[in-house]
This record gives sequence, C-alpha cells and structure tokens, in this order.
Amino acid sequence: MKEMIINGVRIRPGQSINIDIAIARLPTHTLIDLPVFIRRAKTDGPVVLISGGLHGDEINGVVTVKRMLEENLFRLSRGSLIFIPLVNVYGFLSNSRTFPDGRDLNRSFPGSNKGSLASQIAHILTEEIIPMIDFGIDFHTGGRMLSNFPQVRVDFKDTKGLELAKAFGAPFILNSPHIDRSFRKEAFKMGKHILVFEGGESMRLDNQSVEEGIQCTRRLLRYLEMIEKDGPVAASMMLQESSWLRARVSGIFMPTVSIGDQVKKGQILAKISDPYGQVKVPVKSMANGFVIGLNNQPVINAGDALVHIGRP
Repeated sequence: MKEMIINGVRIRPGQSINIDIAIARLPTHTLIDLPVFIRRAKTDGPVVLISGGLHGDEINGVVTVKRMLEENLFRLSRGSLIFIPLVNVYGFLSNSRTFPDGRDLNRSFPGSNKGSLASQIAHILTEEIIPMIDFGIDFHTGGRMLSNFPQVRVDFKDTKGLELAKAFGAPFILNSPHIDRSFRKEAFKMGKHILVFEGGESMRLDNQSVEEGIQCTRRLLRYLEMIEKDGPVAASMMLQESSWLRARVSGIFMPTVSIGDQVKKGQILAKISDPYGQVKVPVKSMANGFVIGLNNQPVINAGDALVHIGRP
C-alpha cells in the first residue's frame, strides 16, 4: 500500500487525521497554519485532493469543501481524500484574492522556501501535497461582481484529465490550457491531474454552485470506485473555446440574458445606456454558444468584460 507522509506525519490505512502545517506569522506574531484534513480508507486506492480558497476572496469554494468535510459526505470504501478548505489564509483574512504584497498564489508555483509568502505556500503544496495525490479538484469562483456558471476547466489535450472531467459531470467542460506557474500545471508536470471548478462570484455565496460542486465531486469519486457506485450520471456540454464580450461604451449595463443561457450569433444580450435614457447601445453576441460568465456590475466602463460566451 502506498505510503502517505505529510509534514512528517505518517497517515496509516483507515486513519482520519488533521495536520496543521505552520506557514508564517502575522505582523502581530500570531502563527498562521495551513490545516489539512486526511481521510484514508483501509483499502488502497486513488488519493484525491479537494481544495478551496486558493484565492482568499473565493468563499464559495471554501464553503463547498467545508461542507464535504463537516457533514462527512463521502464514506470511503478505498483510497484517500485530502481536504484543504482554505489554502490562502492571508487573502481570506483581508477579503483579497492575493497576498499582502499583491502576489497571486496561483501564479507562484513551484515556489521557494525563501521566497515571498505566496511562494512559500506554493512550495509547501509542491513538496508536501502534490507528491501524495493522484488527482485533485480545486474550487474557484469568478471575480468581484463576475459570476461563473458551474463549469470545470481542463486542457482537452490532457486525455486523463478530460476523462475525469466527463466523469465529474459539471454542466460545462471548458477547454483551458495549462497556465504557467499555476497549481494545476505544476501538478501536471508531476504526472497529477487537477480539475478546476468554477462557480459563482467572489465574496458572495451561491448555493447552486456549492451544491453542484458537491454533486460533481460525488460523481467523480463514484467513477474512481472510492464510494458507492449507484447514483445518477450527468452529461456535460463540451466548450472548445470562450471569449468575453467587452463594453464599447460606458454606462448602465442591463443584461437581457441569464447566466447559463444558450445564445445565437447576433442576438442582443444586453443594453448599455446613459443615466438619462438618451443613449442606448446594444450588446450583441459574436457567436453561437452559452453564457458561462456574466458581469453583475450595473455601472460599467468602456472595455469592461460583460458576457463570457463559451462555444462548442
């Protein structure tokens, strides 16, 4: 059976154990830990990482992983689960996507134990967590005032990753090449496959996205034969590419479509008007596809991202 050691602690078959990995101290000298929760079945099998809060303001992902953990949703028959509900504690404390110095953890891999705070945490994940896992699910949301419809992102060139994404069964599977210095790419370089789930927006809870994330995780664990096999399967819409429609003018943004809607090329998706009702500019779809992201900001500026269209 595969040996599992994290932060010097050996996790044996059948064990459930919580580990606090010391990260650093706040300016007040308060110690900051990275809590890691391991649930291991007695029978050997895949090791799956379930993580949230890589960006500190993406609370939906934190709540999704927290619910799986606190409600003990998955009774393992084989394999192991590693839960990290909140990776970026610093960003969470400051309601920020990034670290105090502005660095993005998801662009800091593989990291260094002598680098910035983000680089040090990336180094811990690279050295302690990634080598232990086979697969992973990393929960994210859209940005501030930008909602994402539940979707999973995977590089279509990654055959195994695409297989897992189909088993995961999110409403949309979006082709998303690996990004340099990201968590997902660093894992891929080590032969591990991490799915990126997107749902909702930052700093706002979205029950649909939380529930979808839980059900998709359950489907994947069934597929990996880590939990009971019986349960519904789900068909996903494959999206080969996507792009944002951007505002040509500033004004009040009034969408006429909802997130998740299917749209056609030339269809009016929204209108932008001035505050006095004298100017109205239509926003038209540039292609057939689906609305997978939507700006919730009512007052926008020219160049702002408005509607994210995914194309099959």
